[in-house]
Amino acid sequence: MLIATWNVNSILARVPVVARWLDSVKPDVLCMQEIKCTDDKFPTEVFQERGYHCQIFGQQTYNGVAILTRESCATGHRGYAGDAADAQSRLIATTVNDINIVDVYVPNGQMVGSEKYAFKLDWMGRLRSFFDTHYDKNTPVLLCGDFNVAPEERDVHDVRLWQGRILFSEPEKAALQHIKEWGFTDAFRLHTEAAGNYSWWDYRAGMFRRNMGLRIDHIWISEPLVKRNVRTWIDIEPRKWEKPSDHAPVIAEFE
Repeated sequence: MLIATWNVNSILARVPVVARWLDSVKPDVLCMQEIKCTDDKFPTEVFQERGYHCQIFGQQTYNGVAILTRESCATGHRGYAGDAADAQSRLIATTVNDINIVDVYVPNGQMVGSEKYAFKLDWMGRLRSFFDTHYDKNTPVLLCGDFNVAPEERDVHDVRLWQGRILFSEPEKAALQHIKEWGFTDAFRLHTEAAGNYSWWDYRAGMFRRNMGLRIDHIWISEPLVKRNVRTWIDIEPRKWEKPSDHAPVIAEFE
């Protein structure tokens, strides 16, 4: 079973890229972030033609998350309980083959110390509470998405450049660690210890060609899934294609 996560940076702009990738890799589940469209504008038919059911929690212009599944599955959560009707669309959850899957698009935060940064830290705190309230770490739980945080020094191309900056500041890393302590294991690090593996590269200055990126897209799994995780990897191929997202998919294979 293949479960993937991918920040597509506007699904309407990226339909050919995502369709090509699905035809090649054929994942059982694809969790997407930053779809940047409302539910009614989502290109559902393109994915239905490829055998996928679509669960969508969209939003105009910014944000938005979606899950494609081979099986028809009910949506478990769309955002946090108590959110206002106009709250940002950043979380959607479902259950596939008894695996509880939570797809998130963590806020970027814009700049350390800003209001958006405070919102990011608060949103991450709510994510930990969300798991405390709704899930049991002794059951199969998978958290994935664009976390907008690089957890460790080996996850950034230049530690001195990024130290204290957005996506790598100490409060962000602490907030991420607090979520992880709920009972998650970083699936990628089960199989790859080396530095230099990234999932996001700025479009500018040839950053992808020079491999100057960050690993901010993740798949985390609870203990029952650890022994089932055969491999987890970052697929950089679609980042080489025409009009790509600035993120690459991350894929986990389970027995």
